[in-house]
Amino acid sequence: MVSLTVLVTVLVLAGSGGGASSSDDGPASWTLWLKLGLGVLFLLMGVKQWKDRPRQGRAAEQPGWMKAINMFTPGKSAGLAAALAVANPKNLVLAVGGALSIASSTASPGGKTVAAALMVLIASLCTVLPLGVYLLGGQKSAKVLGEWKAWMAAHNTAIMTTVLIVLGTKYIGDAISGLTG
Repeated sequence: MVSLTVLVTVLVLAGSGGGASSSDDGPASWTLWLKLGLGVLFLLMGVKQWKDRPRQGRAAEQPGWMKAINMFTPGKSAGLAAALAVANPKNLVLAVGGALSIASSTASPGGKTVAAALMVLIASLCTVLPLGVYLLGGQKSAKVLGEWKAWMAAHNTAIMTTVLIVLGTKYIGDAISGLTG
């Protein structure tokens, strides 16, 4: 959450200071072109995700780092969390897109701050929710989290493809609407 907060804050401040909102109460044209590019990138990542999916009857192969994650020390876990939050290309593109939307809005600085905080909170739910289950779930939490992990591993391609295609379509639609309107 900390690394994502820093990234989003820097991007919102840079976008706000970089004239992301034009004087006619709408986003500046450069932000719309950037959104269009991000939308196309989302769609391409979604297509690649789907194309690279395991074929029928084959289980998805977990990356080596994911197999070793259960053996990580707290320090390694924190480092991995920070890296995944800001260095993972999918997360980085999502953070840039969300921060750009906030920066290009006509909201007041306070409104942008609230929007950025909500963005970080929502983006962190996939971390906060399992942590809450672990801390509050007692003995049952290991079983529940294990089931979640297995389900996510089995359906990762479909989940990521859907998210990327929906976001890509939305960003492209917003950009085209803003550029032609």
